[in-house]
Amino acid sequence: MTGAEIEALLEKQRAYYKSGATIPVKNRIDALKRLYKTVNKYENEINDALLTDLGKSRYESFMCESGLALTEISYMIRHVKKFAKRKTVKTPLAQFHSHSYKQPIPYGNVLIMSPWNYPFLLTVDPLADAIAAGNTAIVKPSAYSPATSAIVEKIIGECFDPEYVAVVTGGRAENTALLDAKFDLVFFTGSQSVGREVLRHAAEHLTPAVLELGGKSPCIVDESANVKLAAKRIVFGKYLNCGQTCVAPDYVLCDKSIKGEFVKAVVNEIKKQYGDEPLENKNYGKIINGKHFERLCALVDESKTVTGGETDASTCRIAPTVMDNVTYDDAVMGEEIFGPIMPIIGFDDFDAVVSELKNKDKPLALYLFSSNKKHIKRVTTELSYGGGCINDVVIHLATSEMGFGGVGASGMGSYHGKDGFDAFTHYKSIVDKKTWIDLPMRYQPYKSKLYEKLLHIFLK
Repeated sequence: MTGAEIEALLEKQRAYYKSGATIPVKNRIDALKRLYKTVNKYENEINDALLTDLGKSRYESFMCESGLALTEISYMIRHVKKFAKRKTVKTPLAQFHSHSYKQPIPYGNVLIMSPWNYPFLLTVDPLADAIAAGNTAIVKPSAYSPATSAIVEKIIGECFDPEYVAVVTGGRAENTALLDAKFDLVFFTGSQSVGREVLRHAAEHLTPAVLELGGKSPCIVDESANVKLAAKRIVFGKYLNCGQTCVAPDYVLCDKSIKGEFVKAVVNEIKKQYGDEPLENKNYGKIINGKHFERLCALVDESKTVTGGETDASTCRIAPTVMDNVTYDDAVMGEEIFGPIMPIIGFDDFDAVVSELKNKDKPLALYLFSSNKKHIKRVTTELSYGGGCINDVVIHLATSEMGFGGVGASGMGSYHGKDGFDAFTHYKSIVDKKTWIDLPMRYQPYKSKLYEKLLHIFLK
């Protein structure tokens, strides 16, 4: 699609939004119900597309993609009526007699740019929030997951007229044309490097942006942890989707007193969960493409590999890999891994770990396995990160009751549930002043001292 065609599409969406068609809550609920019904209808095709693009099993596709998307749509159907109501707030006595309230209104015409690693969930989830908030939307799925992009386009085309919700496919040319256009909000999920470009383009139009990025999310295992359970849960979260998860534990910081036991437990868990030959496991995914496959292979140091390391270039598969005795100087620690490689770094001073993490970029997620209440308190109160878990990984994003998002280099803004509605909503502050009384003290000439005295009283 050319820049002119994109601008024409956006102009149609502007006109549709200005018509007021998206404002009535009933219309939003009807739209969400159509989306829910159509996603259900095409569940098998969604699963097939995710298998083609990422090698995901049907179980994992539902658990981590279509099932979570349906949950978010359902949540919005149940709650949007309440979310869309204006909220009365207290009015200062100095403004007697008035009614003050916050009125939620849509931003208007929004752009949603989604990534390739969870190409269905991370397209439909924010779209459900945008629709619930009363916006029109242009959706731009990743060119790296073409099969999923095709089924997303089919579902949205069946649910909505393009002046309401439309899909634009393609690569860099389409991305650039979209970012050059003026939207009322840009919602982007992807890498930090592309996120910077998105924010730079948005700034040209003074357009607000929600950025869901990533980074190196640490996982700390202290000496008080349940080692076997920690290994089981970390292996699940690290190798889910072949490691291509933005909130996967990027690396493990393990107390040296239990590190040997932990490494052994991780190796055993990999065998339990993926078998003796993971590359033959039909439920184990693949790397998205050859470019990322080669990048990941270059991060593996065979001298530090304790298990895994096997690859299959023909299928873009890398076995679950563990590297021990890693240092911050190793190549694997120089970038977000985004693949099935688990570096393990030992430590003997928890306080030093906390101090070290304070000096690093704020990660999207952080995980701590511990039964030490002091350690838990320090990590949750002193360190800045998007979100995380105590004694588990990844699952904090699988709820509509908490916002999900990054901070600092890992992103800005959050969504899911009420936070998702808020992300696509502007709250207008309105004072409805009554006409039957008009206190004279605020008008010139300023002769009366009563108003000043009243203000002092009210401020105490």
